[in-house]
Amino acid sequence: MYYQLHFRSKICSFPFFSFLSCKPHNCISYISFSQIPDDNPDLQIFPSLPSELVSPSNVITQSKFSRNGHFPYKTKHSELPETNDVVLSNKKITSYIRCGDLDSALRVFESMKVKTVITWNSILAGFSRKPGYIEEARQLFDKIPEPNVVSYNTMLACYMRNSDIQASRNFFDQMPVKDVASWNTMISGFSQNGLMAEAEELFRAMPVRNEVTWNAMVAGYVESGELESALELFKEAPVKGVIARTAIVTGYMRSGNVEMAEKMFREMQERSMVTWNTMISGYIENGRAEDGMKLFKKMMASVVKANDSTLSSLLLGCSNLSALKLGKQVHQHVMKSPLYLDMTVGTSLISMYSKCGVLEDAWKLFLEMPRKDVVTWNAMISGYAQHGESKKALRLFDEMRSKGIKPDWITFVGVLSACNHAGFVNHGIQYFEQMQNNYRIKPKPDHYTCMVDLLGRAGKLNEAVDLITKMHFKPHISLFGALLGACRIHRNLEVAEFAAKNLLRLEPTNAAGYVQLANVYAAKNHWEGVSIVRKSMKENKVIKTPGYSWMEVGRVIHEFRSGDRLHPDLESIHMKLKDLEKKMKVAGYVPDLDSSLHDVAEEQKAQLLLWHSEKLAIAFGLIKLPPGMPIRIFKNLRVCGDCHQATKVISAIENREIIVRDTTRFHHFKNGVCSCGDYW
Repeated sequence: MYYQLHFRSKICSFPFFSFLSCKPHNCISYISFSQIPDDNPDLQIFPSLPSELVSPSNVITQSKFSRNGHFPYKTKHSELPETNDVVLSNKKITSYIRCGDLDSALRVFESMKVKTVITWNSILAGFSRKPGYIEEARQLFDKIPEPNVVSYNTMLACYMRNSDIQASRNFFDQMPVKDVASWNTMISGFSQNGLMAEAEELFRAMPVRNEVTWNAMVAGYVESGELESALELFKEAPVKGVIARTAIVTGYMRSGNVEMAEKMFREMQERSMVTWNTMISGYIENGRAEDGMKLFKKMMASVVKANDSTLSSLLLGCSNLSALKLGKQVHQHVMKSPLYLDMTVGTSLISMYSKCGVLEDAWKLFLEMPRKDVVTWNAMISGYAQHGESKKALRLFDEMRSKGIKPDWITFVGVLSACNHAGFVNHGIQYFEQMQNNYRIKPKPDHYTCMVDLLGRAGKLNEAVDLITKMHFKPHISLFGALLGACRIHRNLEVAEFAAKNLLRLEPTNAAGYVQLANVYAAKNHWEGVSIVRKSMKENKVIKTPGYSWMEVGRVIHEFRSGDRLHPDLESIHMKLKDLEKKMKVAGYVPDLDSSLHDVAEEQKAQLLLWHSEKLAIAFGLIKLPPGMPIRIFKNLRVCGDCHQATKVISAIENREIIVRDTTRFHHFKNGVCSCGDYW
């Protein structure tokens, strides 16, 4: 919707864009104008013009318009008698549009014999708010008898909202009159789409700038990863308000410069909810979850109260860091606040528990939620898929459809992942076809990655390659990474070299590509090939990502690296591993020497395998955690074959459940068996 606005401060606004909205990642983005609260001190909503001020030039007859020349409904004139009360009708239109009820607004619009420019602008704003209605909006705009600058700005915002950048620029250039809002709409749109060169060109040409202009530029540079440019412009800005300062805090946090972010935060006399959210999520994303929780508690004691985005950000951080205890603290806070019924927060809790390895609690929350949207169902389906509960994931997908909830592309990523983790090749192919034929969803890179991985790990390497060649867009890195992983399982050197060549052509410094190819060579005892790969890595200055695992004990996150020499409890860990090694051999365990890439003696290989990071973590967990408590471990790389086999044996001889999350899925080890069925 669009209102005529009177600005009591230097801050101005423009149709449908305002800066810095909280999202789960607390990134800088834009919110619709309808989300601006009515009590905003910088905005006064003018009432509609009195009927006596309406000039004859504003009077027109009712018209119908749409792609086929008609409104998408039939007006019931008996229910809505024609009226000349312009003020009342304008208010009705505004009210309907604010509620998102465009059909009712249009019925009032059609019933009016007299229409002012405010009437037209309000309906135009209603179309502008809806993505995909750009043609209808333009048809309506062309029918406005005397469009004013508000009309032009609303149509301009519509083009930007639909990401039609070129049409926006053409329309802007043809506008007979431009105000500061017109320029801001263009600059904000360019910034939002990462076109900072174009934004700067307009910024320098703009006759009069206001705080919104500077905010858009600073925020745009931060979003584009150009922190230095943002800082230079920030220094130049005549007014350094909360929005620009929050953008700089965001930039510092993203670059890992937590100290400078803290300094900026401390210096801010005014802090918005987004400022607090940015700091909290920044702490968590930089591995300082405890600091994030402390700041969250300070926020609760301030005048600024947490919203769903605050809690979602905290829970997202808990998910990424696998910080279960911190996540439970957030959950406890949610239960004491009015947000305990919020669907977004509930969905974030489901995702947090799933990613922290507590699927039972995620399912319990899912059942208790009074309202569920497609995102909620997606979170639970993906949770089941990630934990290897593929049949449950697919049953839940069927239940979702039976309740009339239409799946989206993310739903099918979860469904295909479920098929992938269980080796349901035929089911996966069927769902991939249903997605396109029944739901008209075009496959995205994630869908193709799932399918290539599914086909490849099932040994259908030629079919996987064929699928890649038939894609409607250029292959991406993860596709060839999935194909390489499958080649290691099936020791197919020819396809592995094809996949590695394409992967490294796209990203020459991708360490995973070299390592995966080296793995295939090592599995075939082709040590000369391993040597060539290592030489190539050295020449290209590629650094292999070291494998490490971490676990939470008490309130402390303990990290272990393969061959660790730094952990304070290393001596007792090694003693426990030696004891475990003896018991494992009695139970029939034989080290999988193919999992070692080092061309050394077998005895040394076995020793290197024994000191892999997840084995160190398991030994530490057995020492520190009470009997019966599950050991939860998280790893930054895929679990190797030897660690997978060893963990199965340890779970049996120690009578302990061990849960390991690697880069692809969860493994639940219990009584000598893994939930993945040795298919991962």
